[in-house]
Amino acid sequence: MASPAPAPKKSDVSDYLAVERTFLAWIRTGLALMGFGFVVARFGLFLQEIRIVEPGLQGRANGGNSVWFGTALIVTGVLVDVFSCWHHVNLVRQLDRGESEFTKPSKASIGLAVFLALVGVAMAIYLVSVQM
Repeated sequence: MASPAPAPKKSDVSDYLAVERTFLAWIRTGLALMGFGFVVARFGLFLQEIRIVEPGLQGRANGGNSVWFGTALIVTGVLVDVFSCWHHVNLVRQLDRGESEFTKPSKASIGLAVFLALVGVAMAIYLVSVQM
């Protein structure tokens, strides 16, 4: 004799609020990435101004790569915000259906962390090369 399938668990308000907090954290992360990207992109202008004021400055103070690093961070911030909207809608739908099995690690979070680590290493290498 087969046992009846368990009824889906009704989601509490606290589940929806937790999903909302996670969504807002992702939005803050995206905005922070865009702001930091803007600062990094403007760093190149700062280096050019220093070179104009102090022409005898040693090193390569052209700042050309900072625009690319900054733009990459801004685009990443936009993608994080778009992804977070999509992910939030899917999580709310899962909660509405009574699904409560969220056991997979977030591939997007891991991918973002690896990308930001690579951008950080590239920026560090760039800053060291500017100083020499």
